[in-house]
Amino acid sequence: MKEEVQKAIDTIRPSLQADGGDVELVDVSEDGIVKLKLTGACRGCPMSQMTLKMGIEKVIKQKVPGVKEIVAV
Repeated sequence: MKEEVQKAIDTIRPSLQADGGDVELVDVSEDGIVKLKLTGACRGCPMSQMTLKMGIEKVIKQKVPGVKEIVAV
């Protein structure tokens, strides 16, 4: 599942980088919890939680059915 999540992140990454941010995969648990680290402009952005939940989580869940939740670390 970790490889599938990484591939999904790679499809999102250009949009984040266009705004000066990025995301890095930290871990994927067996129960479907994905831990991500927001970097660059995303790290301190007040909209980062919305980006994480409404953008990144939505795309990853569509592409990787076993994912239950995305958590920022």
